[in-house]
Amino acid sequence: MSDYFGVFGLPRKLQVDGDALQRRFYELSRAHHPDFHHGADAARQAEALESSALVNRAYRALREPLARVEYLIALEEGRETREGDTAKPKAPMDLLEEMLEVQEALQEAKTSGLDEAARARLAKERERLRARQAAEEAALIALFPEWDRAVEAGGDRKPLLEKFKKGLATRAYLRTVIDDLSDALGEDQDTHVSHRRH
Repeated sequence: MSDYFGVFGLPRKLQVDGDALQRRFYELSRAHHPDFHHGADAARQAEALESSALVNRAYRALREPLARVEYLIALEEGRETREGDTAKPKAPMDLLEEMLEVQEALQEAKTSGLDEAARARLAKERERLRARQAAEEAALIALFPEWDRAVEAGGDRKPLLEKFKKGLATRAYLRTVIDDLSDALGEDQDTHVSHRRH
């Protein structure tokens, strides 16, 4: 598996200077872009194309904090992708029970029709869950300095990886329920910034 941190000359830390990362991305893009290697032989052109694609993949994985932590988990566990994980952490039981109640209310509203009261109730529930998702995301990002200190000290990072995985599982579950609520309300979930896929 390619180490995207290594592509940018970075250690496996989660606190990244976004502006510096972007500047380095532009430098590497110019250096490896196939258009600058027209006069080279076929092998060199193929190498430039491959390097350019690697730089693009690395930048996409590292530019956003939550995408960065998802990639870091895969890297630390030696997986190519998140989908390669066979032991995905499950959302906490209390969250599952709470979301079951939300899903039941959603089903009831769909069955009996969405009058104004039901719409208002579902919209209010969606806003509450969006706030909770934002809090989960902030809690994940708040762990970044702790991870970076563990990297510097050469300490055991497995407990932090488990916290990251649990937080990401909770976030994903919340996002699914929020999307279900948006669908029921007839609204496009991609219009809200918290639903962007990271």
